[in-house]
Amino acid sequence: MKNGSRLIGTAGWSIPKQHAESFPGTGSHLERYAARLPAVEINSSFYRPHRPATYARWAASVPPGFRFSVKVPREITHTRRLVDAEEPLDRFLAEVQALGDRLGPLLIQLPPSLRYDQAVVERYFSSFRDRFSGLLACEPRHETWFTDAAEATLAAHGIARVAADPAVVPRAAEPGAWPGLVYHRLHGSPEIYRSPYSKAQVTALARAMSGGGREAGEAWCIFDNTAAGEATHNALQLLVAL
Repeated sequence: MKNGSRLIGTAGWSIPKQHAESFPGTGSHLERYAARLPAVEINSSFYRPHRPATYARWAASVPPGFRFSVKVPREITHTRRLVDAEEPLDRFLAEVQALGDRLGPLLIQLPPSLRYDQAVVERYFSSFRDRFSGLLACEPRHETWFTDAAEATLAAHGIARVAADPAVVPRAAEPGAWPGLVYHRLHGSPEIYRSPYSKAQVTALARAMSGGGREAGEAWCIFDNTAAGEATHNALQLLVAL
C-alpha cells in the first residue's frame, strides 16, 4: 500500500476483559475503543435497522479520522438474494448517511449458497451505484465468484472484493476487483470466530498492507475472531506492526 490510509479494527466495539487495560477506563465502550483503534465494523446493521439518530450519536462519540464500515442488511443479501432489493436498500442508505464523514465502506457479505449470476449482479450493483457513490466492499462466499469475469464486473462498478480468511478458494485470500480499496476480513482459522492469529501472521499482514502492489486509497483490516476476545489483541498487534 502506498500513500493511503490504513484502518484497523474489529467487528463491533466490545472490549474483552482481558484487554481492558489497553483502553481508557472511562467513557462509553465506543469512546474507549475509538481512543485506541481507528476503525470499526458495524455488524448489527446486518440483523436489524438502526435509527439515523443512533448513527449520528455514534459518529459524535469518536475522534476526527475514525471511520465506521457498515454491513449491508441480510434482508438484501440473504433473504432477497440481491433481487428486488431497492426498498430495503434505500432505507438502509438513509440510515447510514447519518454517520457523515465518519462513514467508511459498506460491506456486502453474500451467503455461501449464492452463486454468481451475471445478470443478477449487474442489475443489483447498477442499482446500488445509482444510489450510493461511496466505498463498497463485497465478500462473496461461493466459489463461482472467484473468476476473471466476476472480478471484472465488480471492478466495473467500483467494488472491492474482500480478502477473507478462511478462504473458500485460494483466490479469496487476496484482495481483488476494484483496486481503489483493500478490505481484509479475518474470521479466525482453523476455528472460525475463535482462533487467534500468530505474531508472524500479523507481521505478514502488516507487510502486505504496507507494501502491496495495489495502489489503494484505503486499506482496511477487520478482525472478526471475536468469540474469545482474540480480535482485539490481533488488531492492537497489527496497529503496532504498521
